[in-house]
Amino acid sequence: MNKHQDIQCGAKMQIDETSVEPEGSGLMPLLAAAELQDHLMTVNNDLERLQRLLDDACEALSTHFFGASGLVEQMRERLPEARDQDALQQLMLHLAGAITALQFQDMSTQLIAHTSQRLRNCSDQLARDAFGDDEDGMAVVETAPLRPNPVTQDEMDAGSIELF
Repeated sequence: MNKHQDIQCGAKMQIDETSVEPEGSGLMPLLAAAELQDHLMTVNNDLERLQRLLDDACEALSTHFFGASGLVEQMRERLPEARDQDALQQLMLHLAGAITALQFQDMSTQLIAHTSQRLRNCSDQLARDAFGDDEDGMAVVETAPLRPNPVTQDEMDAGSIELF
């Protein structure tokens, strides 16, 4: 027979009543706790990998943006006609709009770091509560984020952007 039990992190997991902990003890069985901790750490590792992918993509975006912007500036210096200047100005405005995408990386980085810290805190608490301290002393629990969300913005709009 199975039952659901809430843990401190808010997750629910099915556990077997025949596990190590006696029924009614209010404690999560060690096997279930270890499995849940593994899942939390896997999710945390996935978030770290996502962060690396975002960093690489933003680095490429930034490099291409500044390369294109530099070429447009060179063309502006060489093309004296007003209509060419207008076209290049429009191109610069489109490039400036691309910089908004770089804001995505900043917001994403904050959210990923916040979520990773929260997952680590849940994992550490679970390990401490389920497995106790080890021979080296008390189990260390990473501090949970104080704020519920580091980024209050949920969309990006182009605003005034100063280039160079």
